[in-house]
Amino acid sequence: RNCRSENRLAEKNRRVAGIDGVGIIVGMENTNLNTQAENDKKSSFAVPMAIIIAGALVAGALYFNRGSGENGAQNNLAVKDNTDETAKENNVKAVSSADHIRGNPNAKVKVIEFSDPECPFCKRFHDTMNQIIGEYGKSGQVAWVYRHFPLDAIHSKARKESEALECANEQGGGAKFWAYLDRLFEVTPSNDGLDLAELPKIAEYVSLDKTKFNQCLASGKYAKRVADDLADGVKSGAQGTPYSVVVASNGKKFVINGALPYANVKAVIDQALAEK
Repeated sequence: RNCRSENRLAEKNRRVAGIDGVGIIVGMENTNLNTQAENDKKSSFAVPMAIIIAGALVAGALYFNRGSGENGAQNNLAVKDNTDETAKENNVKAVSSADHIRGNPNAKVKVIEFSDPECPFCKRFHDTMNQIIGEYGKSGQVAWVYRHFPLDAIHSKARKESEALECANEQGGGAKFWAYLDRLFEVTPSNDGLDLAELPKIAEYVSLDKTKFNQCLASGKYAKRVADDLADGVKSGAQGTPYSVVVASNGKKFVINGALPYANVKAVIDQALAEK
């Protein structure tokens, strides 16, 4: 469950089967089968064959998706297997002092999240990650790293909001960055529902200098920083948001693709913590 940069209406029109988040997309040309059947006897096999193929695909989806309840043990296992597989070729940029880090920078496990502030699933996952830091952050075991991944095709305001976060960081460092982000997710209705005129108001809410904030935002000085994060996300395998890479102390990586529930995220983190 994530926000993807694609035409959602076109996807809906192409979706012929969907089972608990597993979508089977089939592209078909708009032809008149009845007329074609009269002119070409071969077409009489087209519809039965399509039914057979679709049935096979649905059966396969059911097989691989069985037991995938959000909090079920089998779902946790599926997530674990998938994260190992996906992360083998993951090229996420190493965490550095230039990153936005909530928690201990030297934590054993780091969760690098690529996020879009207008994505409703990111808003949900933000609460999940705050809960994770509440449990693991105080002991210094886990740190949360935030990187920008605005999906311009569906969230035209997200890039400017990402730059606003950088302007908050410029004035008050990590404390103001995270305070601004928390407030941004709190007030945005998501899906481009936030009036950009609210950005200076959020700055005031978290005790930033409004004039300096507006100057910073108008300058576009952090556009490259946002673009660099976006490029890193693409290189790391992100196709939607939220997309997170959990990095263990031995360098092993696990991917969390989408806004998984707390129990699932916790299972991946516990596995990363167990790495030697």
